[in-house]
Amino acid sequence: MNTYGDISLDRMVRAVEKVRERLIKVTTLLNAANIPYALVGGNAVAAWVSRVDEAAVRNTRDVDILIRRSDLNQVIQVLEQADFVFRHAAGIDMFLDGPEAKARDAVYLVYAEEKVRQDYLLPTPAVSESEWSEQIRILSLEALVRMKLTSFRDKDKTHLRDFLELGLLDESWVGRYPKELGTRLQQLIDDPDG
Repeated sequence: MNTYGDISLDRMVRAVEKVRERLIKVTTLLNAANIPYALVGGNAVAAWVSRVDEAAVRNTRDVDILIRRSDLNQVIQVLEQADFVFRHAAGIDMFLDGPEAKARDAVYLVYAEEKVRQDYLLPTPAVSESEWSEQIRILSLEALVRMKLTSFRDKDKTHLRDFLELGLLDESWVGRYPKELGTRLQQLIDDPDG
């Protein structure tokens, strides 16, 4: 007996649209409140990739926002007024998209100029290392690549491979970063599948 729902193109499209709507909602609120932020993570990667080839854009299930920790109370106040629900779970601060939402339906906070994990080589970039793209502040490409090289998980490597494939990154970028990060980038250049 099949316990899964029917395959639905509409549900697939709606899943992507929900992330987009959440991204627009949160950034509109932060813009209106004049709270500095930068879009990071998979949506920032998608924004950069779309500048070269929209067919190469990968979908992502969540929204990651870089803020200054000193702005957290103001961010909570602004987003909770718009029905987001603040949660701190497993060491992660997030805003659920409503009281019935799951952690997959969240806006995740990343704190500027702090290490995401103690074992990371570098802290996150400053919020000021960003630029406007339409109505959204997006982390600069150089800072985003630095974040991806710092965390260097499988999905980060995939994002970096996309940048390399599209010519957003090349070997000339290796020297822009501390030696360990430059080595990681060189490894991806030398062996993209490794």
